[in-house]
Amino acid sequence: MNKKGKIYIILIAFTLLAIVVLEMNKPKAINWFPSYATHHKIPFGSYVYNEQLKRISKDVKTIDRPPFEYLKTNNINGTYVFFNGGIAFGEDELNSLLNWVSKGNTLVVSAVNFEEQLLDTLNLDTKTINTIENFNNEYQVNLVNPELKNTKSYKYDRPYTFHYFNKIDTLKTSVIGLIDTYRGENKPIEDSLINSIKQPFGKGEIFLSTFPQAYSNYFMLQSKNQNYTAGLLSYIDTTKPIFIDTYYKSGKTFYTSPMYLFLNTPSLKWAYYIILIGVLIYIIFEGKRKQRAIPIVKPLQNQTVDFTRTIANMYYENGKHKDISEHKIHHFLEYIRNTLHLLTAEINADFIQNLSARSNNTIEDTKTLFGLIQSINQKTEINSTELERLNTLIEQFKSNNQWKKKTT
Repeated sequence: MNKKGKIYIILIAFTLLAIVVLEMNKPKAINWFPSYATHHKIPFGSYVYNEQLKRISKDVKTIDRPPFEYLKTNNINGTYVFFNGGIAFGEDELNSLLNWVSKGNTLVVSAVNFEEQLLDTLNLDTKTINTIENFNNEYQVNLVNPELKNTKSYKYDRPYTFHYFNKIDTLKTSVIGLIDTYRGENKPIEDSLINSIKQPFGKGEIFLSTFPQAYSNYFMLQSKNQNYTAGLLSYIDTTKPIFIDTYYKSGKTFYTSPMYLFLNTPSLKWAYYIILIGVLIYIIFEGKRKQRAIPIVKPLQNQTVDFTRTIANMYYENGKHKDISEHKIHHFLEYIRNTLHLLTAEINADFIQNLSARSNNTIEDTKTLFGLIQSINQKTEINSTELERLNTLIEQFKSNNQWKKKTT
């Protein structure tokens, strides 16, 4: 490697090292994902709410199964709490929950928006809050009950799309909480938009809220906002079991991917990234075109003799001695025509005499060879001894050929 290449490698290694140092010293980015998971300590997790709920009630259970399945297999009574960015039960599951509530239980659902069937059943309707004039995306919430109401509104300053109840059944529905855009300190929000309600259903009650952020870590740990969440909890009978749903949460209760361990641990994450960068560098440098060795191409071999031997052995092993003898005789006569330049159409005394003279064989040997040829032609089958004798006489005849000796 030349000097220029070494300088490039040093610069790349120094750059990578600088990036790693900067990233390891950089503060970890805040995860604003709205998971609402009870075990998450991120801003929009509900770890704080879950821990506080366990302090005021000794019978709190987290349910990670669909409500339809859980209610069908368990005879339970108490309060079933749902809160997430979005919840859609479906017709069968909603009917199962409403039937359970009508028996004297409590259903708490807090979501940004609700499915139409639930709203129609309770004669409700929701609408999006107009945020055109709310440039800072700041909101204030408060409770209606004088004993729970705070003199100052609770502030929420994270951008989000909010809904409110623009239609309620005034004969059955009780307003619990209000929401409005932020009007500054000490500004009341009376006659503002309704975001939390309570309505009886059969022997039980249903609580609905369009502000699930009230259960998040971020909201509860800001100023005195925990009092607002505590006010919502005061409507729940803590002497009965409380069931917290985790099935409809956006965040997972556990992580199935092994990559989570790598990417969530800074040291392992950067070790993983360095390996990927190293592999990329290796591919770049090793991927340069190299001189390929010139392959040795062997010339084609003449396989005629081997092929002929193979065919001959096949005939011989199958006992076709007559067929082999005919091929031998035809080749021998062709040899006489091409090499000794004699016609083989008629075999007589003159042909024998001329052939013996030209091939340097005796007349007796020539007569013996052609006598055997004539004998074989008259037979339909011959044995291996006759075939071997024919081959021997032909080879001896060719070995005495003076024309052949001159050409070699």
